[in-house]
Amino acid sequence: MMTFINGMSGVFHYIVDMGPSVMLPVLIAVLSVLLGVKPGKAVRAGLMIGVGFVGMNLIVEMMSDSMGQAAQAMAERLGVSLSIVEVGWPGMSAVTWASVLAVVTIPLSIAVNMLMLAFKQTKTINIDIWNVWHMTFTGAAAYAVTGNRWIGLLGVIVHAVITFKLGDLWAPLIADYFELEGVTTPHGTASYLGPVACLVDVVIERIPGVNRINLTVSGLQEKIGVLGEPVVVGFVLGSVIGFLAEPDPQTAFPLGIKMAAVMVLMPRIVKCIMEGLFPVSERMKELLHRRMGDAAEVTIGLDPSLLLGDPDVVTAGILFVPVTLLIALIIPGNRILPFGDLATIGFFISIAVAVHKGNLFRTLISGSCIMAMTIWITNQTVEWTTALGRQVGAISEGTLLAAMDQGGCPITYIFIQLFTWENIIGLVVIAALYGLSLYAAFRTHRRKFLEQKAVRHN
Repeated sequence: MMTFINGMSGVFHYIVDMGPSVMLPVLIAVLSVLLGVKPGKAVRAGLMIGVGFVGMNLIVEMMSDSMGQAAQAMAERLGVSLSIVEVGWPGMSAVTWASVLAVVTIPLSIAVNMLMLAFKQTKTINIDIWNVWHMTFTGAAAYAVTGNRWIGLLGVIVHAVITFKLGDLWAPLIADYFELEGVTTPHGTASYLGPVACLVDVVIERIPGVNRINLTVSGLQEKIGVLGEPVVVGFVLGSVIGFLAEPDPQTAFPLGIKMAAVMVLMPRIVKCIMEGLFPVSERMKELLHRRMGDAAEVTIGLDPSLLLGDPDVVTAGILFVPVTLLIALIIPGNRILPFGDLATIGFFISIAVAVHKGNLFRTLISGSCIMAMTIWITNQTVEWTTALGRQVGAISEGTLLAAMDQGGCPITYIFIQLFTWENIIGLVVIAALYGLSLYAAFRTHRRKFLEQKAVRHN
């Protein structure tokens, strides 16, 4: 029996190690064929998704390299001396997949998804298997801290349930703002941090004068013409960050060109992914409507990188590189130097951009709240992420491991604190803030969901 389990674990890790650019195309192609899509069309769809993710990875790597160097230089110029450099989602996902719990989390998450669909507790069908690592992290970290595998598996289930409910919550918003019909992004930082923006939005709406401030990339373009176009905005923001890092045109302008390239290329890459997803999405809807009629309302759960094609998301992501460093500098007792996740801050605030309808003024406020909470939680979970890293043999004694993506997740923090009670005040504060955020999110966007549903039926 153990030989079989070890063999399955080896196969699992072999497939996972190929990354999402291989995992998802294979999964989509196989799923498309099983649903009745012609093999040739299914293979092409899978390849288009693979091409899209390769392009996305190239841009993220370029941003990590260029923004990472600029961030380090800015930190030195600002006099920031923080003891722990966070590794970001690439490092933390690799550590998470190495956990002994990882081999069971994919079938477990699928089972949770199917049960929730069967009992009509979700309308989200998750096909983004790679991002199951976010659920896995909650369980793996809980197991590393408590030593109890059952608590670890419970953590996976709890995170999965919340993930699919958030998928339902954001589907109308994604259709409305990003114009991506029939899909949702229930995973990771994009999804679980969105409710914070909803709470901030509720507060801002009650402040006279402030609630009328509206600054968007499209609005800027209307006022100043070509100077407001995304490619120009990207160049200006990138150059400014370059000058903040080092006042030298040879450093600043190349970074500006790279950020301009991101603004232009990201939406086109997202179109490749959407083109690949179209056959399986349409076929799934067709089959469900045939069996369930108009009652069939499902959304496909996909990678949140789809949201990075929006100019406002990219603009906010670039803006938050220096803002996040500044927040790290002023948070009392902070030990974390943001680094690994700086290039992908867009994931953290993408839903916030949609919540605020592209209003960069509101996004700056809610994003600052999001990053402050994330950095604070990341400080509290360093010992947990370090324990997980040592358990899987990823780091040695004396090394501390931290990542804002998942290491700063309020879901994971609240869950593990309920079993450890290491910081009761922290647990109460974060649970209260996040509970209010979820309440604001579901109350606000349930109305939008019902309105959208009424429009579809009329």
